[in-house]
Amino acid sequence: MLFLLFFPSINRQVGVKMPSTQKPMRYGHTDGHTDVCFDDTGSCIVTCGSDGDVRIWENLDDDDPKSINVGEKAYSCALKNGRLITAVSNNTVQIHTFPEGAPDGILTRFTMHANHVTFSRDGTKVAAGSSDFMIKVVEVTDSSKQKTFRGHDAPVLSLSFDPKDVYLASASCDGSVRVWNIADQTCTTSWLLLQKCNDVINAKSICRLAWQPGTGKLLAVPVDKVVELFRRETWDSQFDLSDASITQPLNVVVWSPCGQFLAAGSVDGNIVVWNVETQQCIERMKHEKKYSICGLAWHPKYKQIAYTDTEGNLGLLENIGDVEKPNDKAASAVAKDYNDLFDGDDDDLNGDMIEPPSSPKTGDNEDDADDLMQPPGHIRRALIDDDDDNSLDIRLIKASSGLLEKEDDGDDQTGGFSALPPSSTQQPFYDGPMPTPRQKPFQSGSTPVHLMHRFMVWNSVGIIRCYNDEQDNAIDIEFHDTSVHHATHLPNSLGHTMADLSTEAILLACETTEELASKLHCIHFGSWDANKEWTVDMPKDEEIEAICLGQGWAACATTALLVRVFTVGGVQKEIFSLPGPVVSMAGHGEQLMIVYHRGTGFDGDQCLGVQLMELGTKKKQILHGDPLSLTRKSYLVWVGFSAEGTPCYVDSEGIVRMLNRGLGNTWIPVCNTREHCKGKYDHYWVVGIHENPQQLRCIPCKGARFPPTLPRPAVAILSFKLPYCQVATEKGQMEEQYWRSVVFHNHMDYLSKNGYEFDENAKNQAVKEQQELLMKLFALSCKLEREFRCVELADLMTHNVVNLAIKYASRSRRLNLAQRLSEMAVEKASELAAAQEDEEEEEEEEDFRKHSNAGYSSSATERSRLPGRNVQQDQEVEDAEETDAYEEAEETPEVHQEKEPNPSSKGVISPEVTAPKSALVASSSRGRVNPFKVTSSKKDPVVPSGNVLDNMTKYSKKTSLSGSRAGNKQNPPVIKPLTPKPKTKQALAASFFQPRTPITNPAEKTVEEREEKAENESQEAKVTAQENTENRRPKTGFQMWLEENRANILTDNPDLNEAEVIKEGMSRFRMLTSEERMVWTEKARGGRVSDSTEDKKRKRPAAEEDEVKKSQEQKSEDTNVSKKSKPLDQSTNNRLSAFAFKQS
Repeated sequence: MLFLLFFPSINRQVGVKMPSTQKPMRYGHTDGHTDVCFDDTGSCIVTCGSDGDVRIWENLDDDDPKSINVGEKAYSCALKNGRLITAVSNNTVQIHTFPEGAPDGILTRFTMHANHVTFSRDGTKVAAGSSDFMIKVVEVTDSSKQKTFRGHDAPVLSLSFDPKDVYLASASCDGSVRVWNIADQTCTTSWLLLQKCNDVINAKSICRLAWQPGTGKLLAVPVDKVVELFRRETWDSQFDLSDASITQPLNVVVWSPCGQFLAAGSVDGNIVVWNVETQQCIERMKHEKKYSICGLAWHPKYKQIAYTDTEGNLGLLENIGDVEKPNDKAASAVAKDYNDLFDGDDDDLNGDMIEPPSSPKTGDNEDDADDLMQPPGHIRRALIDDDDDNSLDIRLIKASSGLLEKEDDGDDQTGGFSALPPSSTQQPFYDGPMPTPRQKPFQSGSTPVHLMHRFMVWNSVGIIRCYNDEQDNAIDIEFHDTSVHHATHLPNSLGHTMADLSTEAILLACETTEELASKLHCIHFGSWDANKEWTVDMPKDEEIEAICLGQGWAACATTALLVRVFTVGGVQKEIFSLPGPVVSMAGHGEQLMIVYHRGTGFDGDQCLGVQLMELGTKKKQILHGDPLSLTRKSYLVWVGFSAEGTPCYVDSEGIVRMLNRGLGNTWIPVCNTREHCKGKYDHYWVVGIHENPQQLRCIPCKGARFPPTLPRPAVAILSFKLPYCQVATEKGQMEEQYWRSVVFHNHMDYLSKNGYEFDENAKNQAVKEQQELLMKLFALSCKLEREFRCVELADLMTHNVVNLAIKYASRSRRLNLAQRLSEMAVEKASELAAAQEDEEEEEEEEDFRKHSNAGYSSSATERSRLPGRNVQQDQEVEDAEETDAYEEAEETPEVHQEKEPNPSSKGVISPEVTAPKSALVASSSRGRVNPFKVTSSKKDPVVPSGNVLDNMTKYSKKTSLSGSRAGNKQNPPVIKPLTPKPKTKQALAASFFQPRTPITNPAEKTVEEREEKAENESQEAKVTAQENTENRRPKTGFQMWLEENRANILTDNPDLNEAEVIKEGMSRFRMLTSEERMVWTEKARGGRVSDSTEDKKRKRPAAEEDEVKKSQEQKSEDTNVSKKSKPLDQSTNNRLSAFAFKQS
């Protein structure tokens, strides 16, 4: 009894062991890789080889096998259900009928050749793994139904379908073996088992792994000189199979159809067969010439193994582990008795018996082992219990109901084949979302490292190619603009794998080797000295994973989660830590963008974060590790900046996203490259993004994700399109165009804010286009009677376009809409004017603070006192300057006559007097008052004053900017984008509304009175007199300065008109220091204060008389102005209104 317990596998040893037979090998194909398989019935052997032929052998002695040419080379073949699948050297997977061999089309294609193909158990699907890292699972009957598995970082070596079609196993040159869930295309688990290499020809083993037939309980993987078996679901390594005869790595493994035996072939020609249940080697065979075994196939019915080697030979091994079949009744009875005996003992023992250390199997775990090893369709324990003929074995019920499989899968015991635990102690297993393998670091614009000829980088500056073959190991650098630098050829003795290129330097990096540390190598060709190269070694156990270049700096991210910043000359600067492993990084000007893993993603999603920093004189962080938005189940393929400096990135689904600085630094999708692809497996490889003109520069890749180096790829230009709804309609199309224009011109605000150069004309042109689109949308909404929508659109318009909208609404008989637009315009004017005042105050206060701190060395009390006084004086100077601008802005464009301005009496009266007159004219033509005409008359659509004030704002900003530059004693870098971008809508609107800035409460009161009693002339005269009295002020410092310097300005610029003279004067006056401006202000005040009392006593009547005369003259002039300018206004606005009607 003890003997039986210690050797339970004796029930398998019934019969007489027969010796295996090795038949002499025969020539099958030319030298090179070969593959072999049997047909479904085992009636013939099918082989393929590097000669491009598939041969069908009836047996090993067949002297005239049928031959089918499938291509230049055939790397793998598979046969099932009358379909022959081959992986061919033209990067396709082809179908042929069997046995006719007629071509039946292309199942799928890759960018490089497929290395292995295999059928699923039922023959409905085919899996193919390629040298372009991709795995595809394709429906045989409908090749359009494909699933792609991405995650390997090197060519795929082999594949194996789970017998239950739940999982797919794969091995790769990146050293990993992965198990994929076929349904959701995610990686379930991964092991790093193999030695890494860059191509199949350099691999020590092709690692043809295999699932156990039937239950798929075990996955066999050849790892070096052993076969490791992994348990399904738990993915633990159960045990290893090895033998002393194996002295070289194993190449391929294959299971017997019953799942009881496992055969393996090695690279030195050994074939070993194990009984998996006992873990004993039952067969050993040596290749007669010790050629590498690269193909193994087990006969579907007989105990035969067909094998091929790398020299194109075919062999056959027969009678594998042959045991006399239990045909006679005695043998059957003995087997049955042993089975019944152990059935009862297993239940009683329940694992309590002591197991000898030398035995891998005893009573309690035999149940599971027997269950695994039986041929398909055979159910262990299906016998009726001898003790009770009316009772069925509980295992039969469980097996038939599917419970047995669940119990087997839940078993998690170590060592050998574990027994099924009782249901009360069954281990729970995780059934939630599976974590996604982390994306490996990459360089944007590069192709995979394993390629012998590859792009190390392709960006807007140039191209760096790497050649690594038998003849040469070198790097070629080519510049798009040869004026930057000539083409360069460099040796690659250090094995650089990463590169970046800018207009001043080339940055290279290599990985750590056994002898050398990871190095960062920079060639600063823009340097003015003779030593243009420098190299930095990373510390021990720290490896560079990503690099990038900016203007004047270089950076690298390492495995130590550090980012190291260097000057382009080689000085080490800042070092800072990353929250997670880096994915990629990019630089542009002063900006550095880093993408890293901020956590673990699930269900195929990556969990990435992004940091955006500015490394200029004022170092700051813009994005603080914000989550990076990616399409579901996608990964990052490109990250960088547009030519204008806006951060962008692209994911594997072809979605291009751009940073929207106008909406709180959010990411907006601007293009879907998949919409431009003709084929399902075509892609676009992005090399550059331009905002003005709007261009996405990329390379079309037919059936691939990246282009080959030769022939030279052609660059295509794609247009951008925001994913707005209903873009097929006129409304949706115009909305998309408007917001795309806004997003793609946000960079101009960033450039102007940071002191970069940009094209003002392009910015104005963009604003014009945006306003035209808004007017078209307004007209369309009016046509559809969507008045509330009209008001919403008008809120986005500039002031002159709002005037046009008011006129359009009045012509469309929508007076309620026109009234609301007028009210909105007035409210918007006051808000923008207040904002402009606050901005000017802040600028003046900051400017004065700098000068006061530099010029005074007084006590703290004096310092706190002086700035307060001077700020108040500066504000008065500012008010005077704004008043002067308003005077000229109102007078010059509307009254084209050579008359010197009188700012002291006319600056504020002019707009307020002109407005009521215009309102009266409108009322006389319509027969009643149109209150909305108040706003439209104040702001003529053609107002050049808006441009004047725009320029004033621009010069003031440049002045403060130049002051800050002087303080820093360093000019920031100047980046010239392709074409810059317009000011924001708010800034432009503010410029149109600026003449309202000095209007005080009486002016607002005047507006209300005019709306209530526009036809009352006496009331209007009263208001005018009130304004004349309250707003009368003496000359300011700027006016006095302008009178003295007008001749100088005209001498320097004789072609300037009056408005341009004032503009130039204001710019020069602002260039003066705060102290100089104070002198002029004090001079103006001194003249007034000295005789203010006497003048008030002696000259009040005369002054009042003069003011009345001036106000009357001004009133008559303004009346003439409004009458003269009205025909021009009508013709202009009629044309614009007609245009709006026509476009609607």
